[in-house]
Amino acid sequence: MAELGVDQLRADFPILQERVNGHPLVYLDSAATSQKPQQVIEAISDYYLHANANVHRGVHALGERATEVFESAREEVARFVGADPRGLIFVRNTTEGLNLVAQAFARPRLGPGDRIVATLMEHHSNLVPWQQVREQTGCQLEFIGLTPEGRLDLEEAARLLREPTRLLAVTHVSNVLGTINPIAELARMAHREGIVVCVDGAQAVPHLPVNLAELGADFYAFSGHKMLGPTGIGALWGRPQLLEEMPPFLTGGSMISVVRLEATTFDEIPHKFEAGTPDIGGTAGLRAAVAYLMGVGMEAIRRHEEELTDYALEALSEIPGLVQYGPRGVDRAGVVSFNLNGVHPHDVGTILDREGVAVRAGHHCCQPLMRHLGVAATTRASFHLYNRPYEVDSLVRGLGEVARVFGAE
Repeated sequence: MAELGVDQLRADFPILQERVNGHPLVYLDSAATSQKPQQVIEAISDYYLHANANVHRGVHALGERATEVFESAREEVARFVGADPRGLIFVRNTTEGLNLVAQAFARPRLGPGDRIVATLMEHHSNLVPWQQVREQTGCQLEFIGLTPEGRLDLEEAARLLREPTRLLAVTHVSNVLGTINPIAELARMAHREGIVVCVDGAQAVPHLPVNLAELGADFYAFSGHKMLGPTGIGALWGRPQLLEEMPPFLTGGSMISVVRLEATTFDEIPHKFEAGTPDIGGTAGLRAAVAYLMGVGMEAIRRHEEELTDYALEALSEIPGLVQYGPRGVDRAGVVSFNLNGVHPHDVGTILDREGVAVRAGHHCCQPLMRHLGVAATTRASFHLYNRPYEVDSLVRGLGEVARVFGAE
C-alpha cells in the first residue's frame, strides 16, 4: 500500500475529510458510487467557466473549445479501455448503454427461435433489458448458474453457448460476490458459435486494467460515477461494424446527416447514437477521472484492492455469526458482502452509520441472486484506491457495536 501512496491520494478527495455523527468518515460504498478527486471537480468547473457552449457545428471560439473537450474525452476514454474511439458512445450510465444494445441490436434481430443467455449474478441493468427483448420478440432467455463458491459454472456456460443462442449478457465483476468473470474465455467460447457478447463493465473499469481489444467483447458498458467521475455520464463501446449496421436508439437533433420531410439519413458512428445535447461538462470530468486513474496506474490500484480485500475477508471471518459471500482468490474484486446472523442488513447499515462507516444494505439490484443465496439482502462493503486497512478495522469495530445492540450471536 505504500507503493500506491494512499495517504497522499486521500488528500485529493475533499469529502474524505468529512465527519459523520461525530466520527471521521469511513467510506466503504464505492461499488455504488465512488468519491471524486479535486482534479475532477476542477475540470468540470473549468469547462463551465471557460468553454461552456454546445458541441459540433458551432463556428465561434467557445463552440470549438466545447467540441475539443468532448471529442478529446472520447479519445482518452477509448484509450483507457484499449478500444477504437469510433465505437465509443457517450451515454448517461451503464444502464442506458445496455438498453441501447438491447433495443438497437437485439430487438431487431431476434425472434422466437433465438436465445439470449445471461447469468444468475447479473445486476438488474443487465437483466431487465433482456427480459424486455424476450417480451418484444418471443425469444428465449436462459441463465448460467453458479458454483458453490460463487463463480460462473463454465460447464453450463459451454452447454448454453450453442445454437440457438445469439447473445451472451454477462457482468465483468459481480457487484455482490466480487467475482471477476473470465470474459476473454467466455468471448472465445461465444464467438466460436457466432454469439455476440455484451458485457456490463460497471464494476470492472474503475478497479482493473481493462483492454477491450484483448477481452474480445462486442459491446462493453461502464459508468463514470464509479470510476472517480461525475454522475450522469458513461460510455458504451461497440464493435464499429455492428454499430454501423444498427438503427439509432434515440432520434432527433445532432445524430442526423440530412433531414427531409419524407425521410432522414443518420450521421456516422458514434454520433448516430448521441442524439441531442450531450453532458459536455460530464465528459470533461470523465476525462479528468481517466487521467487520474492512469496517473496512479490500474495495475497498482488492482494490487492495492487485492491486499485490502484479503485483509477484510480475514478480519470479517473472525466475527461470530457472520456469513460471507463470494469466492476467495485472484478472481475476487474489492466487494465484500455479508450477513450477521439475526440482524437485518438495514439495521447493520444504520448502526454502522452511527459510527461513521458508510456501507450499502439491500438486494443491490440483484434480487434473483439474493434468492439463489437464500437471503433477502446483504450488507456490502466495497473499496477503492483511497481506502486503508484502518477503515476495515473501523468496520469490524462497528460490527461489534451492532452485535452489542442486537445481541447477535
